[in-house]
Order: sequence, then C-alpha cells, then structure tokens
Amino acid sequence: MPCTGSAILLPMVRHKNIPIFIPHRGCPNQCVFCNQKTISGSCGYTLSSVKADIDAALAAGKATDEVEIAFFGGSFTGIDRKEMIDLLSLAHSYLQSGRICGIRLSTRPDYITKEILRILAVYGVTDIELGVQSLDDGVLSACRRGHTAKETEYACRLILDHGSFTLVGQIMLGLPDATSHTEEETVRRLLTLGVRHFRIYPTVVLRNTPLATQLSEGTYTPLSTEDAVKRAAKILRLIQDAGGTCLRIGLCENEELHTDDGILEGPYHPAFGELVMSELFLESCQEALDTIETDGKRITLYIPKGCLSKAIGQKRRNIQRLTEIYHTRQIRFIESDALSGYCVRVQEENSIASQIT
Repeated sequence: MPCTGSAILLPMVRHKNIPIFIPHRGCPNQCVFCNQKTISGSCGYTLSSVKADIDAALAAGKATDEVEIAFFGGSFTGIDRKEMIDLLSLAHSYLQSGRICGIRLSTRPDYITKEILRILAVYGVTDIELGVQSLDDGVLSACRRGHTAKETEYACRLILDHGSFTLVGQIMLGLPDATSHTEEETVRRLLTLGVRHFRIYPTVVLRNTPLATQLSEGTYTPLSTEDAVKRAAKILRLIQDAGGTCLRIGLCENEELHTDDGILEGPYHPAFGELVMSELFLESCQEALDTIETDGKRITLYIPKGCLSKAIGQKRRNIQRLTEIYHTRQIRFIESDALSGYCVRVQEENSIASQIT
C-alpha cells in the first residue's frame, strides 16, 4: 500500500541517569577491592547539595529525555533509616511531579529485607542494583564481602517476588580466587533465579585498598586486559543467549581514576565495553569463516546495521587477526538490515550466493 499524507517525525528519546553518590555510607566493612571515593569521584553530600545537583542536571537536559535519579556508591539501604527516607522522599517529589521517570539505587545483598522493600516501593523506587560480585563462597570470603552466596540468592528472590522492581545484578571479573568457571556459574545461577539485567566490571587494583597490598605482596595478580575482555565476552554471550541485557561493561570514566588515589594496575580501558563486543564479533566471524575455504580469497562479511566499528575492531584489529588466521586476500564488512545481534553472514569472491540486503 502506498504511503499518503505527511510523515510525522518523533523526537529522539535519550535515557539519562542523574547519579547521586553515597560512598561507603551503610557499608559494614571494606571489601578488598573497594575505594568508593575513587570509583564515585565523590566523598560526601548534603540533602541541599543533592537537590541542587538534581535541579542542575534537569536544567541541562532535554524535555524529551527519560530521566532517573540513581543513588550509587556504598549500600543505600544500609544507611541511617531517616537519612535514607529523606533522600527517597526528595527523589519521590521529582517522580510525582513527572520530572523523572524512575528511581534507581545500588546496595548489598545482606541489606535487603521485606521491610526495606516495602519502604522502597512506597517511595517509588523502580530499579534495585544488587552488588552480587560473585556467587562463589570462596571468592566472597577472599574478597571479605561479609555475606554468603545463599544470602545473595535470598535477596534476589525477595526483590523479584515483590514484583515492584527491576533487579540488576552487578558482577565482577578477576576477583581473588575467581576463575572463568566461577564467573560463568555465577551468571548461570542468577539467570536461573530470574535476573535478566546486569552490569559487568573487571577488577582493577585501586590504591589504598587491601587488594593493592596483596598486589605488592605478590598474592594477587590482576587479569590482563586481553584476558578480561575474553572472560567478559563469555559472560555477555551467556546473558544475551538467555534474553538478558547488560547495562554496562567496564568502569565509568571519571577523573579520580587517574589521580594518585586511583588505578594502580589492572584491566582498565576507557572503551572496555567496545572491546568486549568486538571480541564477540570476532568469534562470530570465525564461526562463519570456518564454513568455507578462505585461502587467497576476497571475503565479504555481512553484519548488523550500526555495528561496523565493533566488527572491525579498534585499530582494525579484527580484520588483521582474521586475515592472519584465514590467509585471505581481502576482508570487507557490509552492514545489513536483515541481521541483528552478533549474527554474521559470509560471501566468497565470485560466490553465486545471493547478497544480503
């Protein structure tokens, strides 16, 4: 049927968090990897300063933005109850006025109770990000987390059974005593519980942490960037194969990471997520190329629309690796509307196969 009338252009909607950091407030101990001041770039707040930050962020945004207030940092549900309710009440006032669409917070698994969830629901909290890190008790003990995997699983069930919240599982790779197997098993168990949203963070060594001491003593060795990317790619594939989503891969960039109190060593990269997605495209390309004879041929690989930079890799790394492995004469990528995810289709030089359009 031919189109008639005028086209209506809808404004592009951006999702935006207004992050409010509450570093170490409510945390009962310091995990070996933790220096919240460095991670958040913040060391304190007042209720009036929080309001000023929210107002400034809203004023700088666009009317079409979907905005959430996000309480990140320590363990939000473990802070003084009045302090927590004052902050939630402030955020709720913006939710009631329609200036924001949600309230997000991060906390520890052992600070989730039925009573806490009732309070969060009253004040309109929409998303709870749980600092799972690992579901291996040996890893949790080595990290001095102060709770067990069983407590984390119980917290997940409470949140999901409540029905009012979106649950996000935050996991870390390369923790002390962790292996690729323990990390994959953690994600499998979370998926079995019903968790479908994740954040993936590679462990970096921050100065002035117990992990920095372990590094200097030779009792801890961080992952290389290459190994961290490969392990994160496995995790991301598990999540996506189960229909889940990953909100972020890698630490958020901030100035504190590069100060004298920042990163000492470890797999930090400002585009870590892009490296991980490029790794998945490399695997998909290899699966496609393994089905044909490639020596000395020109090869065209079709990839999903908008994925060209990820498929090529940073500094054309994927093209270089594929050319070396498969001894091709040339490899080129073409974007296709017919493909999605990490799907790749291959076409040989002079192939009679139909092109994908």
